[in-house]
Amino acid sequence: MNRIEKLLKSKKNNILSIYFTAGYPLLNDTLSVIKYLTEAGADIIEIGMPFSDPIADGPVIQRSSERALANGMSVKLLFEQLREVRKVTDVPIILMGYINPVYRFGIDNFLVKCHETGIDGTIIPDLPVEEYLKAYDDKFKEQDVINIFLVSPQSTDERILFIDKHTRGFIYMVSSSSTTGSNKKISDPQINFFKRINSLNLKTPRLIGFGISDKATFTKACEYATGAIIGSAFIKALDEKTDIADSIKSFIREIRN
Repeated sequence: MNRIEKLLKSKKNNILSIYFTAGYPLLNDTLSVIKYLTEAGADIIEIGMPFSDPIADGPVIQRSSERALANGMSVKLLFEQLREVRKVTDVPIILMGYINPVYRFGIDNFLVKCHETGIDGTIIPDLPVEEYLKAYDDKFKEQDVINIFLVSPQSTDERILFIDKHTRGFIYMVSSSSTTGSNKKISDPQINFFKRINSLNLKTPRLIGFGISDKATFTKACEYATGAIIGSAFIKALDEKTDIADSIKSFIREIRN
């Protein structure tokens, strides 16, 4: 069983998923960040594959991508860095990014590398569900890599039910139509969206992302879903201190306690 599925089977609430950009703050920090996140108690680790045109990302993640690319990060180098990752963690790991770098690397090669390095899933926001199902579903299943789909407040009930039908792992609930890192609190319209999703009685667990930044927003999101995803706020925490081990442990402790 895939590690994502194992986690969701054993833990039904308060799942904390943390996103960071590969090669940030420094090029060779990737494994260290994973190690410290594991020790601090993250349930899922999402690794961002930096891209030059990250349309869904807010300014914090955009800047981290720009810096990682300037540092020399690439998909090829990321897989080289991840060769030893299963020696430092057994936490589910998801690669998140845009389809263009994956196409350039080669989808078949990308999935083989995911399998070889122990990557459990992907989140590719600009890969349409229909295209995935038609062209890539069998390839992902062959390498036991789960592709996570997104829903948003603009998604119709019909669309959400379609995604639920074809999902393994969890559904990524985008809490708003804005870019990442743009909200400080969860608003009434967002809560109404969460309630609408819950009223559909989906079979698939959900994690809420976009605008989750601290203990209050994490706790509120977990009232309506299996867990939540934090990205921009974590990257800001990495920026604020020179000791990334201390930054990571302090950040997770503030969310959990």
